[in-house]
Amino acid sequence: MRLLGTQLLEGVDVMAAVVDARSFGGAAEILDMSQSGVSRAVARLETRLGIRVFERTTRSVRLTDEGRAFYEQVMPLIGALAEATGHAAGHAQQVQGRLRVNVDPLFARMLLGPRLGAFMDRHPALELELRSREDLGDLIADGFDVALRFGHPPPSSLVARKLFDTRVFAMASPAYLKRHGRPAHPRDLETGGHRCIQFREPVTGRTFPWEFQQRRKKLVVNTHGMLTVNDPGTLYSTCLAGLGIAQLFELGAEAQMASGELIALFPDWSDLRFPLYAYYPSRHHVPAKTRALLDFVGSLVAVSYTHLTLPTKRIV
Repeated sequence: MRLLGTQLLEGVDVMAAVVDARSFGGAAEILDMSQSGVSRAVARLETRLGIRVFERTTRSVRLTDEGRAFYEQVMPLIGALAEATGHAAGHAQQVQGRLRVNVDPLFARMLLGPRLGAFMDRHPALELELRSREDLGDLIADGFDVALRFGHPPPSSLVARKLFDTRVFAMASPAYLKRHGRPAHPRDLETGGHRCIQFREPVTGRTFPWEFQQRRKKLVVNTHGMLTVNDPGTLYSTCLAGLGIAQLFELGAEAQMASGELIALFPDWSDLRFPLYAYYPSRHHVPAKTRALLDFVGSLVAVSYTHLTLPTKRIV
């Protein structure tokens, strides 16, 4: 019995192209087919499966619930088939093809982007597309292979794999501390004597609370400040410029901390940690290109923390 017919494989291939392109016309360009040919292939797939795969309007195309369930099940298997074919052809370990990554803007800017050259040199047959986004969104419908996001995972059918935790510090520049003095305790930030740079979460529109942790003891501080930003790069740059105290991730600020450009405050209240997770459709048959990226991210974290030496000099 033929488990996978030619038409079924063709239909799955066309389906994946429609998901990637978000339109039948875009899929036709990717596959070098006519748009009517794409429509016929999808129709044959839907007839074979006995379900509607896509909901189509004049403006958009999106997976139905049944189509999404099928897509999430079949794409890892197709990927595994492609890897098995590569193995038979002698290319089992070659990382190749296109890898689309939904990435947290802060992680992309502060850690991944500056160090990405080594990964690309290591895998010259890989075409990498990074899209900085404010939220996870719909990984499957948006055509991503993997997402790298800060924060705790929401309920989802996706696999959520924690890659690391990074500590959160209240930090300030030497220039700021020279002008305003160094606070001795997080509660000192509640007075009007210090300026705290607020960060507004782009998705929710709310500012992040100022939380501190000492072992199991947690403290929430009501801070004051003249400046609110919603971009991680701006948060770092304004803190470096001495405009105020900011809550920043230790990971990504290692060089500035080691050189003394940024001073980590309240070392006794620095146990708060924030995770980075990788999200992908299935824990089975994870493609070699995805595994390679996750391994690379893990190595970045190890190297970053190995070379991090916090300055002990107090600046007042």
